[in-house]
Amino acid sequence: MKALVMEKYKHLTFKEVPKPSVAGAHDVLVRVRAAAICGSDVHGFDGSTGRRIPPVIMGHEASGDIVEVGSGVTTVAVGDRVTFDSTIFCGTCRHCRVGEVNLCDNRKVLGVSCDEYRQDGTFAEYVLVPDHIIYPLPEGLSYVEAALAEPAAVAAHALRITPVGLNDTVAVVGTGLIGLLLIQVLKASTSGRVIALDTDAGRRKTAMEFGADAAFDPADPNMAVSVATAVGTGGIDRVFEAVGATAPIKTAISIVRKGGSVTLIGNVSPTIELPLQPVVTRQITLYGSCAMAGEYPLVLDLMARKKIDVMPLVSANAPLSEGQQWFERLYAREAGLLKVVLEP
Repeated sequence: MKALVMEKYKHLTFKEVPKPSVAGAHDVLVRVRAAAICGSDVHGFDGSTGRRIPPVIMGHEASGDIVEVGSGVTTVAVGDRVTFDSTIFCGTCRHCRVGEVNLCDNRKVLGVSCDEYRQDGTFAEYVLVPDHIIYPLPEGLSYVEAALAEPAAVAAHALRITPVGLNDTVAVVGTGLIGLLLIQVLKASTSGRVIALDTDAGRRKTAMEFGADAAFDPADPNMAVSVATAVGTGGIDRVFEAVGATAPIKTAISIVRKGGSVTLIGNVSPTIELPLQPVVTRQITLYGSCAMAGEYPLVLDLMARKKIDVMPLVSANAPLSEGQQWFERLYAREAGLLKVVLEP
């Protein structure tokens, strides 16, 4: 089969590689139809994360058709249109047994090659996955849309672990892909006002188009006054931070009300400077949100009913053979380029 292989950092080769074979009873071979480039893939492109050690086939946001199944597979069949979790969880460890599959002690992520394991991913014509992480696509949902179910599930998981109450005012700090998806999930699931904060004017405009009730620049000296005027005396009950750096996390903590919470989704920086005193003295709860844990059926349903519309997020569709140039453009942070979907 043809695959896009990162043979060394910043160098991807479209080449012939061995096709995966169905060996286990619960193996499923999927013909990949659409595979989106994740921000973590772009960060892995230069080796900075240490989790994509060459050679490796990256990619974990994808959809396709089942072409072969193992003898023990009963939940899906050849010909089914499917997507799948980015995380291969064991199903037997303590975390898996209580539904925390995203925290599995034996988890492997598609497209990741690190010191602990190597798991080739979806930038290829075929990918082999276990049947317990597969989800059939709703009728009418395209392969390209389904490839973005993974980041939508990340957003939905962050909401699910956060105690957002009826009519709570919510803020999203950082309106990149996850932030924009989270705004849609919030608007489909909650009754309160949703405020967006981003330093980029274009992204603030997009956040409004995606359903935010107001959008502000956190670098504006009058930001705090503007936010307070928009939300009233009750303040912001729940804040979601979707960047993962010191400045936006400080913004999130500064705008949440006393006794409120901040949910951390982004992890661009491995360490940050935390304003501890306001967290303690204002009794702010911090939640860490990792990946997803069973939210795929929810987001696939929301996508099928157009409560989540991912197509405005797709900047380009391109053949898998052009992967190198699209990685270079994303790595260079080309203006207006948000999500690229590669099609084998």
